[in-house]
Parts: sequence; structure tokens; C-alpha cells
Amino acid sequence: MASGNFAFNNPAFQEQRPGLTPPSATQAGAQTQYASAAHQGVDAAANAQLEGAFAAPPAGSIQTGRMTVEDTVAKTLGLFAVLLVTAVVGWVWTLGGAFSPDQITSAEQVTIMPWIIGMLGGFVLAMVVSFTSRKKVRPALIFAYAAFEGLFVGGISAYFELLWPGIVIQAALATLAVVGVVLALFASGKVRASARANKIFLVAIIGYAVFGLLNLVLMWTGVTQGMFGLYSEPSPLFGIPWGVIIGVFVVLLASYSLVQDFDLIQQGVRNGAPREFGWVGGFGIMVTVVWLYIEILRIIAIIRGSN
Repeated sequence: MASGNFAFNNPAFQEQRPGLTPPSATQAGAQTQYASAAHQGVDAAANAQLEGAFAAPPAGSIQTGRMTVEDTVAKTLGLFAVLLVTAVVGWVWTLGGAFSPDQITSAEQVTIMPWIIGMLGGFVLAMVVSFTSRKKVRPALIFAYAAFEGLFVGGISAYFELLWPGIVIQAALATLAVVGVVLALFASGKVRASARANKIFLVAIIGYAVFGLLNLVLMWTGVTQGMFGLYSEPSPLFGIPWGVIIGVFVVLLASYSLVQDFDLIQQGVRNGAPREFGWVGGFGIMVTVVWLYIEILRIIAIIRGSN
């Protein structure tokens, strides 16, 4: 039985053709070196491509479609930019077209309409965003909330500035200081949200909401006479207004709420949440920062009003 490949056993393949000779040792060596050089070139190109991939910046949220800290920060800054723009509108509107309280010529010029419109619109949108974001994130609603919240912040800030000049810059700096401290503590790992702390926070915030509603009812019925209702009442503790004592407690609540916002963003990034949930993180931070600013504004107003 014939063995081996039929083509190589065929005499036609074994016969030398005219003009064709087997490669010499030199030629074979040259071919081997060429193949080796080509292989090294391919390896070098592959290594260069790999090094370029490592040297390139990491894939962002657009490339991965996932939530990142950088993208969430950008979204948050965008929301605050909208808030600041509409805050200017609310400020000027409240002062009847004036940019400074010093330009007010009569009390009739001042209006609280931006304050009311912003507060009601912001509250409704905050509820809608909070209850619908678990199923579908709607950035347009979050931007609308930022716009209404800006009207509210600008309106109430202008009104308080008219009564207590310089109070807005004091409250703004205090708010930035609190946010900076909380962020630094969270980044260092010294402060974290926990299940037990979240339960305590929930009970405290419900209690504070009940107190706030009671205070509004007492103000509307004329039981309390101060501008801030029960907040303006002197405390048995060294005569400090209740509003200052309660305000400090609420600032601590708002600070922990900020920790929860940071923790939510961190968990979303770790778990690979979709990119659009960065809007939810920015929304949460905005709600908390505005709450913190309003509480600090009221504390300073109570302190200055009691002196």
C-alpha cells in the first residue's frame, strides 16, 4: 500500500522543472530572518496598541453607558447653573425690577410671588421626580424643578436681604462651609450612611415635618406672634430662641441627608447603574443643599432679629 501524500509520491511533483532549484542555505536563512522580523513587527505593533490603550483616558459614561462620579458632578453643576439663573430672576422680580434692596423706593414695589410660585412648583415637581425616577428618569422634570427652586431661593433671599442686609452672603458662605466639611468627611471615609442611622434619620425627619405643620397652623390661627412662629419663641435654655436650637438640629439632619446623597452616588457607580441615574444623584444633592441653605438663612435671621 502506498504511503504518504499522493501529491508528493506522484512523479510529476518529484520531477525538477527547468530553471527551478531548491533554495540554498543562505536563501533559507534570509527567509527565516524575514519571517522572524515580520513576526517581531506584528508583536511590536500589538504592544504599541496595548500601551496606547493603557495610556488612553478611561472610558467615560458616554462610552460605557454607566453612571460615573465625573458625569454626575457635571450634571449637578448644570442643575445648579439653572438654579442660579432663575434665582437672579426671582431676586429681581421680588424687588420689583431692582437689583439691590437699596433701590427700593416703596413697600408696594416688593412682591412675594416668585417665592410662592417657586415653592409650590418645586414641591410638586420634587414629588413627581421622587416617585417616578425608580421607573424612568426624566431630566426635563429635574431641570424644571431646578428652575422653580431658583425662583424660590431668589425670592426668599431677596426678601430676607431687604430685612437683614448682608444675610444672604452669610447664609451662602455657611452653607458652602457645611457642604465642604461633609464632603471632606465622606471622602476620607470618616462618615458613612448606615442602616441604623437611616432609621433614626427617618424618625427625626418625620418628627420635624409634624412640628413644621403644627407651627404653620399656629401661625395661621394667630396663636404665635413671631415672624417664624414657634421658632421665634425664647427658650428656657439661656433665653436662646427655639428656632436656633431646632435649626442646629435640622442642619445636622440636612448634613446627614447630604451623606446619604453622596452614598447613593457612590453605590450607583459601584453597581454600574445606568448613566441617566446621574440626574437622580444631582437632584438629591440640590434638594438637600437648598434645604440646608434655607435653614441656615432662618437661623441667622432669628439671631439677628432677636438682637
